[in-house]
Amino acid sequence: MNELKHMAEFRSVLKDYKPSSKAQEILKSVKMVLLTAPTAGGRNTIIDKLVGTGHYHFFLSDTTRKPRVNNGVPEKNGREYWFRTEEELLEDLKRGEFLEAQIIHNQQVSGISIRELERTEAMHKIAINEVDTKGISNVLPVKPDTIGILIIPPHFDEWQRRVNKRGEMTPAERRNRFETAAEVYKMAAEGRYPVIINDDLADAVRKVDHLARLGELLEDQKHAHKVASQLYQDTQQYLQKV
Repeated sequence: MNELKHMAEFRSVLKDYKPSSKAQEILKSVKMVLLTAPTAGGRNTIIDKLVGTGHYHFFLSDTTRKPRVNNGVPEKNGREYWFRTEEELLEDLKRGEFLEAQIIHNQQVSGISIRELERTEAMHKIAINEVDTKGISNVLPVKPDTIGILIIPPHFDEWQRRVNKRGEMTPAERRNRFETAAEVYKMAAEGRYPVIINDDLADAVRKVDHLARLGELLEDQKHAHKVASQLYQDTQQYLQKV
């Protein structure tokens, strides 16, 4: 298990964290898209398709946790994450060299470094990544021109089908994922961010791309908010039964 040796210092520096003035200047020139979705919402597949067009770069987060082995394949520095020591990441935070960072599960610190976004800008591509609801809420106040998009399924039964295709989960894991999904659906129903329904993958990719590059929504937002509201209600009802 990962443990944070410098928990108190991280809490202190993150309490009122702001990027440095130099970092804020760099941020102004970076175009960034963040996707939030429930488990099996399709955000990673959408990102892969967009990266394949050559217009996007999937930027990596920095993390203090140790590399893991996923399905027999060891994680590699610079592929899944930039793996940093606590001391390295803490010093960069003190210098204001992150867009945002979070303490996760009281075990690790992960965040989006200005260095990685500057690298994406040098490639003349759109920075893209997936975040949770807390992540998107943390980024927007710091970089208001970030395009945050919520991806949702067309209805609860289809979402259940997609979740079940991902394999077995313990009851605790399943409940945790459904509770997290409820947060996404609630946020989508409230209309705080653009919402795109992932019914047809190619169509969803086209709509995300259109919004990211041209700033125009092709999805009927009133309908999307209605779908999100129903998903939220259905998910809450499911959670009350389990």
